[in-house]
Amino acid sequence: MGHIQYFMQYAKQLVIFRDGANPGFHEAIGDTIALSVSTPKHLQKINLVKNYTDSTEAAINALMDTALQKVAFLPFGLLIDKWRWDVFSGRVTQDQWNSHWWEYRKKYQKVKPPVERSENDFDPGTKFHVAGDSQYIAYFVAHILQFQFYKSLCVAAGEYSPDSKEVPLHKCDFYESKAAGDLPSKGLALGASKHWSDALELMTGSRKLDATPLLEYFNPLYTYLKEQNSKY
Repeated sequence: MGHIQYFMQYAKQLVIFRDGANPGFHEAIGDTIALSVSTPKHLQKINLVKNYTDSTEAAINALMDTALQKVAFLPFGLLIDKWRWDVFSGRVTQDQWNSHWWEYRKKYQKVKPPVERSENDFDPGTKFHVAGDSQYIAYFVAHILQFQFYKSLCVAAGEYSPDSKEVPLHKCDFYESKAAGDLPSKGLALGASKHWSDALELMTGSRKLDATPLLEYFNPLYTYLKEQNSKY
């Protein structure tokens, strides 16, 4: 649905410009909406959840569930194309492809193979985007962008104030907010006719990819984990 909405927004552009500002934009739109519609506040609005009791424990559990999907993905989302770029540039020769893959897995994800691997194996090929020659960095970018978009829409909807932070960012639901709906359309309607930083500025006020909103979103979980880890 996120892709379709984007298609509709830039439908009036010249054919050559009917594309996302960058590939990460296309992937981020649907995920931004998902952050809003998955909140207990939204689920109560549409009567999918009843008699919900908001509590610190419930919030931490929900944030942990989201973090396991969003934060845990980031190192993997980055290393896929770092490995591919090293291969394409010739920096890594064919007799090092598999070992180089596991170097990145250990460096960024802090995981290691369950059994011994060698250059007779080709573990990167188990990922479709490697075997299918499809770029992957868009998903990494999208996981940063979606929180930038989300924060911007939450502020526009009056659901979040960066200054007071009385209501934490993760509890925002911009459902039925016309202001939140108008904001992204300005950037999305540009398609690929302008540099992606121009589209980003229209949507968020910033011209740079910024992970600060992601950190704001997960700050309650981060604070909780620091407190728990300090006990051991």
